[in-house]
Amino acid sequence: MAKKSKNNKKPAAKVSVRDLLRVGPEFDLSAVDARRIVAGPKDKVQALAEVGALEGEVGDLQERLYAESRGGGKRRLLILLQGMDTSGKGGAIKAIDRISEPLGLRIAQFGAPTKAELKKHFLWRIEQKLPTPGTIGIFDRSHYEDVLVVRVRNLVPPEEWEKRYDEINAWEKKWADDGIVFLKCMLFISPEEQKERLLARLAEPDKHWKYRPGDVDDRLLWNDFMEAYRVALARCSTDHAPWYVIPADRKWHRDWLLTQLVAETLREMNPQYPPTAFDVAAEKARVQAS
Repeated sequence: MAKKSKNNKKPAAKVSVRDLLRVGPEFDLSAVDARRIVAGPKDKVQALAEVGALEGEVGDLQERLYAESRGGGKRRLLILLQGMDTSGKGGAIKAIDRISEPLGLRIAQFGAPTKAELKKHFLWRIEQKLPTPGTIGIFDRSHYEDVLVVRVRNLVPPEEWEKRYDEINAWEKKWADDGIVFLKCMLFISPEEQKERLLARLAEPDKHWKYRPGDVDDRLLWNDFMEAYRVALARCSTDHAPWYVIPADRKWHRDWLLTQLVAETLREMNPQYPPTAFDVAAEKARVQAS
């Protein structure tokens, strides 16, 4: 009789990236290491390969989400990307695009509000760009600018931005109830890494268009921005719209973590094809006879 293997250990359960990165009651932003490899591959080549391997699965889930909406479903995914300048929001969007169907993506970028937008409620312009049922929306910056930049730059009185946290939570709850699944991601880089990226832009003439002198002004207020982020993350990470903090000094690791978050979220949504509303056999016969 063959001897039984002494190795009776069950394979380790796959780690949930959402659980690792989610902002909870005990979350401490100052403890985040922007260069830490939180999970997954330890090298760039393997990480890029694993990101690419998600394309088929994510594409299938995305198609099912769209099909579900054709049957009357209201669900859609909204990915919010926030972070200091050079944190990689553009690169993160490209990573999501690589694993998904571009026709199903709706990308919106939010800069400083226009004079017309300033006359309306701060959430008005955000609401105009929400994804429609069956699609995936990506926000490059978002309504959180109104409790980040606005707070740090003293653009409105403290009593004004202070009440916005509760307004944001109520607004996100309203849309979550309407079918939006929120995936809010802060791309967290270190000030040292940001300095290197800014210098790299200045070193290449064809990158000068990406450089903004105001970025240096924001660097001088780094601690103020981190405090604004800390408060926003703590007060607005809710059950219906949690926040996730992604270490982003290593671009390839940032992309691996983000694409895993997207895949995990879509798997949990588990969109379904709508029921067939016609007689398949009868339609086959009609096609054959046509």
